[in-house]
Amino acid sequence: MKKILIVEDELAYLKLLNDQLTKVGYQIIEAKNGKDGLRTAEKEQPDVILLDIRMPVMNGMEMLGELRKSTYGKNAKVIILTNLEPNDEILRSVLEDQPTYYFMKSDTELSDLVSKIKKLLA
Repeated sequence: MKKILIVEDELAYLKLLNDQLTKVGYQIIEAKNGKDGLRTAEKEQPDVILLDIRMPVMNGMEMLGELRKSTYGKNAKVIILTNLEPNDEILRSVLEDQPTYYFMKSDTELSDLVSKIKKLLA
């Protein structure tokens, strides 16, 4: 069974993602901030990481930067999910750390996200 780590502090969205992805057969692991997400990613080595940007303790871009320094993390499949409009600074960080996909939560249908994950893990 493929493992997906969801790093998200918005509990309603976390539950929604968990429910949808569990329903289609993925094992879900959760973290509510970047620090816990980084630790969990290194320990569990999920097949895909869904990563929010704006979170407490350590934001998603800091987590992604740290993750890319490790043996597992340098090639980990990471999908950024955010409510932030991309500005130059965020976009530069996103490109440097090479996420697999970048989605605006408000513009993304859950079914489209699930389809992207299925294709990524096929």
